[in-house]
Amino acid sequence: MHRERVSENVFWFQSEVYAQVTAGVIVGPQWAVVVDTLALPEETLSMREFIEHELGVQVRYVINTHYHADHCWGNCFFPGAVVIGHARCRHHLVEDGRASLENAQKQNPNLRQVKIVPPQITFETGEMTLRVGKKNLILFTSPGHSDDGISALVEEDRVLFAGDAFMPLPFIVDGDTDDLLASIKKIGKMGLENIIQGHGDIILRGEIDAAVRENVNYLNNIKKAVKAGGKRKNADEYLEEITIEECGKSRVYLGGLAETLHRRNLRALHRQTFEV
Repeated sequence: MHRERVSENVFWFQSEVYAQVTAGVIVGPQWAVVVDTLALPEETLSMREFIEHELGVQVRYVINTHYHADHCWGNCFFPGAVVIGHARCRHHLVEDGRASLENAQKQNPNLRQVKIVPPQITFETGEMTLRVGKKNLILFTSPGHSDDGISALVEEDRVLFAGDAFMPLPFIVDGDTDDLLASIKKIGKMGLENIIQGHGDIILRGEIDAAVRENVNYLNNIKKAVKAGGKRKNADEYLEEITIEECGKSRVYLGGLAETLHRRNLRALHRQTFEV
């Protein structure tokens, strides 16, 4: 697990095991707020150990940016903490989370300790604010990667934990392209110092405009490419010919997973466009 201090009392963690997934912590004088957990129990427990023993505080709140397993299955490793998320995040975890976990546990014995803990505090629209020491943490909706996406802004530092609303390669299989475009454009106008992506490295202030432009261009490019293919009978062959590079991204992102995610994006967008 990689770890980095982003600003005073704000830390970032990145998995070395799965898809460069990220999490964070904002530390107050008496307690801390965790934003997302990591993919495997050992990494989340290592994160907790750092917070409790190196930073010297307990975690009072865990924020889930969305319901996907790699961001929230570690909730159970912060006993006593209150989990916060979108109302749809709670819905997804209550309705589908346990079945998904049981299937995953059959494949991966490392997940035996995991239990689904849905958010206890939720919101659907607008903003929610937490005060952590001298810092305001503003939570707001950022859908598109999924319908329950939220992001968390450390207001004084202009550091945004964007969840999967911002990734090296936008991913819309479980979401909506237009919603994600709107979320990315909103993030680009926030005057940020850093964007903590849900996966990948931290985006610094001087890189934000280019990263926003590149993600918007990629989504627009795949929309155009899929639309141009229409309802042709050989749709699968046509989609295979649309390269990630032609759409403005590199297959090396996310440890080489980007090519697979790109293919899934194209198939999902084609289904959403022509098979509804």
